[in-house]
Amino acid sequence: MRNVIIASGIIVIIVAWYLFRPEKLFLNQSVNEELQTASTERSDSPSLVTKGSFHGVAHETRGTAAIYELPDGKRVLRLTGFETSNGPDVRVFLGAAGDANDNDTVTNAGYVELGSLKGNIGDQNYEIPSDIKLADYHSVTIWCKRFGVNFGTAPLAASN
Repeated sequence: MRNVIIASGIIVIIVAWYLFRPEKLFLNQSVNEELQTASTERSDSPSLVTKGSFHGVAHETRGTAAIYELPDGKRVLRLTGFETSNGPDVRVFLGAAGDANDNDTVTNAGYVELGSLKGNIGDQNYEIPSDIKLADYHSVTIWCKRFGVNFGTAPLAASN
């Protein structure tokens, strides 16, 4: 009976570790990507479409989110000076809401997922699929998919 209890305890610990990934609270993952351009000529530089600054919701989050159109027509979301908490299954969303100060605003307004967060610190890029209509999305949210939590949001404003 004692062996069954010990085995059960070990299984519970392994499952809890997998679900919560507590080591992510203490380990940062840094990334430093450049914004790629097709050419070094000024006329071929990316054009800024929209940008905004992050504010924390469930976790302190800071930095800038900007959407660029590249000379070849591709669009890229770029996070610069970015920093947030690490966590399990953290994603980058384009949100339909103008801003999100809670979890429900993100899920109720709608969003499109651009991918897993590459690092919780640093500059990084996310390609925006060509079929996404940017006029429908007004914010960028860092989202923990496992727990349904909005880490932070950047409301986007059109570039002048």
